[in-house]
Amino acid sequence: MLIRPATAAELPALQDIERAAGEAFRALGMDAVADDEPPPVAELERFRRAGGAWVAADERGAPLAYVLSEPLDEAAATSRCEHIEQITVHPRAARRGIGRALIDHLADRTLAQGGTALTLTTFADVPWNAPYYARIGFHPLTEAELTPTLRKIRAHEAELGLDRWPRLCMRRALTPRTAP
Repeated sequence: MLIRPATAAELPALQDIERAAGEAFRALGMDAVADDEPPPVAELERFRRAGGAWVAADERGAPLAYVLSEPLDEAAATSRCEHIEQITVHPRAARRGIGRALIDHLADRTLAQGGTALTLTTFADVPWNAPYYARIGFHPLTEAELTPTLRKIRAHEAELGLDRWPRLCMRRALTPRTAP
């Protein structure tokens, strides 16, 4: 598996990954999430051009998973915090550590650029969401710990109807990793 920046030509493939991964939400009674359309190509392109769209590719170079991220604007003055907007692994590539590898790659890049943390918003009760992120070093933020930008992100998610299911913000402090 190779982690590399997404190319413009493969943005439709990222949408296909999103659609395929969304199907798992049906088993939890979250059909609205499964039926939600993936980000439009123009939005994916915005992340790509900003350097915030990465893929994990197979041996042929085809994307298996992707992550979209961008810096939180209020963190710019003191320390850099990168927000994971989306991370998705195709179901046929699930449970192989690919999502974690993408997150670790993003963590290493953010740390190398002087960053101190990763943040994300997620479903609290979906097994491959908050419980998974907790296992890999993220911790839930209380309402008082939310930054203005995280509050804005959560408000937007509520407008989209995602608050029909419990959601939360999580943060992972970044420290240099040592090789195994």
